[in-house]
Amino acid sequence: MQQSSATIGAIAGALAKAQLELSNPEKALTATIPAVFPREEARSFRYASLASGLDLVRKCLGNQEIATIQTTGIDQATGLVRLTTVLAHSSGEWMSSEWPVCAVSEINAPHRMGAALTYARRYALFALVGIAGEDDLDAPDATAAPPPPEFRAGNRPDVKGNKGAAQRPPLLSLDQSAQLREQMLAELNCLTSENDLLAWAQVGLPRKNTMLEADARAIESAYLEKLAGAPQVPPATNDSSQTDVSVEALPIDAKANLAFPKEPLRKRSKAHLLFVREQPCLVCQQSPCDAHHLKFAQPKALGRKVSDEFTVPLCRTHHQELHRHDNERAWWANLKIEPLQVAHDLWAASPVHSSLTAVVNAAAPSRLGSGTAAQ
Repeated sequence: MQQSSATIGAIAGALAKAQLELSNPEKALTATIPAVFPREEARSFRYASLASGLDLVRKCLGNQEIATIQTTGIDQATGLVRLTTVLAHSSGEWMSSEWPVCAVSEINAPHRMGAALTYARRYALFALVGIAGEDDLDAPDATAAPPPPEFRAGNRPDVKGNKGAAQRPPLLSLDQSAQLREQMLAELNCLTSENDLLAWAQVGLPRKNTMLEADARAIESAYLEKLAGAPQVPPATNDSSQTDVSVEALPIDAKANLAFPKEPLRKRSKAHLLFVREQPCLVCQQSPCDAHHLKFAQPKALGRKVSDEFTVPLCRTHHQELHRHDNERAWWANLKIEPLQVAHDLWAASPVHSSLTAVVNAAAPSRLGSGTAAQ
């Protein structure tokens, strides 16, 4: 937030003269940003220390009768420590800016708060006087090092395949496989209802995977044949308006999959994520925000986020604080916020639904017209 005195003519002129003498400080230090995700790489950049910047700024600004003042304060509304940087001119005119430092809870960790304060002081001062104190990382991919040869396209090791092979149970011998086949066929002959067959499939699948291929195929064929002839489970309601799809009407592959429910659908919508980012932070009501995916809303899946319908707005500070917390449910509970309900309300109010309705309504007349023409 930019603030200034009623007039800034004198300080603006003095600052312009000082900027003619100012130059970017030497970037003598190097910092490394660790990778957050496995597929990313750590990034390094050079930067100038706060001390070197102050030496340069004080000399040039002092010649133009401009003083630099930096103070801190606690914003009770947002629960943040804020830094105020002021450029004061001898004429009485002044300019200032505010910079969020960290959450108030970080006061319990003095080293972490001190590092954040030094970072904020350097950024705020350098931005206010118009100098650059670190490398430009707007396009990190342009300077990123190429991947190692063993991980380039075509050379990536089949980690997933090796992992699956290591976890696959060992195959039985010829006699053991035949013995298990006869045992499972006998069990199948004793089953009559569809529910019993589906329950047996869940238990029998791991055993079938240990058999030789010919014996395993025999079990699969016998199971599908038994399932096709099993009586259907009667519907739970007598409402004739509800239609049930019979097992016989399904293809064989669909019958075999009845015992294994599908994974919950994970919806993706860039429009909804943009809508969530436009909302104020759930914690401090500040903007702009990130769209945070509630990790506990759906079961974990390898390399896949939860559905976009389970997203809530968080400012960058609280978003990073949440990612540093080990227990997301506890983090929300401490704030007494029900994120799932908020995510549900945002999804219900999302413009995704209105755009979908508009598409359907726009397509309806054309379909109606084609149907009339056909008649």
